[in-house]
Amino acid sequence: MKKFFLPIPLVILCTTLTLVSCNTSKHLNTNLPIDIANRPADEDSQKYDQAQLDRLKASIESEATGEKCSNASEWTFAAMGVKSCGGPQQYIAYPKKIESSILPRINEYTDKVRIFNEKYNIVSDCVMIMPPTSIKCIKEEARLITPDNN
Repeated sequence: MKKFFLPIPLVILCTTLTLVSCNTSKHLNTNLPIDIANRPADEDSQKYDQAQLDRLKASIESEATGEKCSNASEWTFAAMGVKSCGGPQQYIAYPKKIESSILPRINEYTDKVRIFNEKYNIVSDCVMIMPPTSIKCIKEEARLITPDNN
């Protein structure tokens, strides 16, 4: 029976590669996030700016819908947001009693949307959104009534 021996240079090469490969894992850049989800937000990106707008809009809508609608005369509405070719993105109903706190936030949102549209050259559908004619309380929720959904 013949015994098989590896040549010494091959043994040295394998040993060296093993030691080098094990050693390189010790010098990994520890500043890199483990998961892409942990990556810091890029504050100069369109995605980041859109997320900021979405948060502000959700906060305004949450404040407006936090009140139950039992008497439509106690509610009003305002244009919110702006399309790149002009006109509001939507109208929002809110209780008159919170007008002093919510209206400045609606205006802030609208201004920020205008800046966003200009900064990123946003193109919109340019469909004109007609203002509501009234507000109705339906199941304790304020609903905007427009000429096309009477």
